[in-house]
Amino acid sequence: MPKGLPFDLIDYLQLIDITGRSIREDKYGFIEQSQPKILKRLNISAEHWLIITTEFRTQFHGAVGREEALSDYCEHQHFKRRHLSHCNKLFA
Repeated sequence: MPKGLPFDLIDYLQLIDITGRSIREDKYGFIEQSQPKILKRLNISAEHWLIITTEFRTQFHGAVGREEALSDYCEHQHFKRRHLSHCNKLFA
């Protein structure tokens, strides 16, 4: 048995998306049919998602997210510096 899930990441995300669309509307986890696919909703390309998931520890050192969210986080934590280069590239 291979380490981790026995299928590709994109197949896993599609499985999650299909499952969420199959759950009843009155249940937690329901995804409306009109909602775009998961990576499209997150506005992350498949190529960037692969980098985020396979190289996370080398790409990021601290908080991760879009610039606005990181700015709010750093302000709340009273941090003076924000590391945005990888976040801006991968979450653009």
